[in-house]
Amino acid sequence: MEYRQFGHSGLNVSLLGLGAGQIGDARLSESDVAHLLHFAVDQGITLLDTARGYGLSEERIGRHLANKRHQLVLSTKLGYDMPDHADWSAGCITAGVEAALQRLQTDYLDIVHLHSCSLEVLQRGEVITALQAAQQAGKVRVIAYSGENAELRWAVHSGLFGSVEHSLNLCDQRVIDDPLPQAQAAGLGVIAKRPIGNAPWRFASCPVGEYAEEYWWRWHTMSQREPELLPAGMDWQTLALRFSAYTPGVSSIIVGTINPSHLRHNLQQLSAPLPPDVYQRLRDAFTRHDPGWWYGQV
Repeated sequence: MEYRQFGHSGLNVSLLGLGAGQIGDARLSESDVAHLLHFAVDQGITLLDTARGYGLSEERIGRHLANKRHQLVLSTKLGYDMPDHADWSAGCITAGVEAALQRLQTDYLDIVHLHSCSLEVLQRGEVITALQAAQQAGKVRVIAYSGENAELRWAVHSGLFGSVEHSLNLCDQRVIDDPLPQAQAAGLGVIAKRPIGNAPWRFASCPVGEYAEEYWWRWHTMSQREPELLPAGMDWQTLALRFSAYTPGVSSIIVGTINPSHLRHNLQQLSAPLPPDVYQRLRDAFTRHDPGWWYGQV
């Protein structure tokens, strides 16, 4: 496993992190969740990315991994759904930090993201001030923002955050031009989510109504018009993982799964970066097609 410095935070994170959304599903057995979590840690994964909104995820991480806390970098997200507090208020942030500490069974949180709040909320500053107070109290190590577009750019340029989390994959590359270079220059840790873009190659036709629908159209357009993008002997999953993981400025990529064999496969595919010419072809292809994306474009 490769480990990287997480910006200027002093943390080191595994190149592959576990997106812990799926383990929050109450239909999963505790034994299956425990097996996955212990397997991930045993494989060298240190970054676990969870959230207030991920069902039982935080609680299960705390229950099954409290005795391995020293090996982990715990990343969570909050800002909403706290009893007796309005969403995106200072009280909600303060209460959210305390609730996360309790559920994760820890006395500090490594990374705490504001979870996709609006630009107006960010500019108002109340939630950031509340996180800064938690940081000063030793309850939070890194103040972070998770989101996209104008909000993400504001967070990067504000100088108020130590890390960001955003989408980055073969079909979603705009952040590579802005604001990823700025985040890297500012010493921010960067977590890339959706590095395989919901694996659109799983579907023989457009998965209408599925989360992968838009990514499928983008992937279908690029792969049909430029079949040479996929190198001989490589599958799309491997290409996508390596593209995201080895994009300059990225600290870690997170992939969610409940299947240990899938996790093992992902780890095996991150043995080396893409050749520079392959990476550049993918960048050029996205640039050529990006201005005209729309559903149904072929």
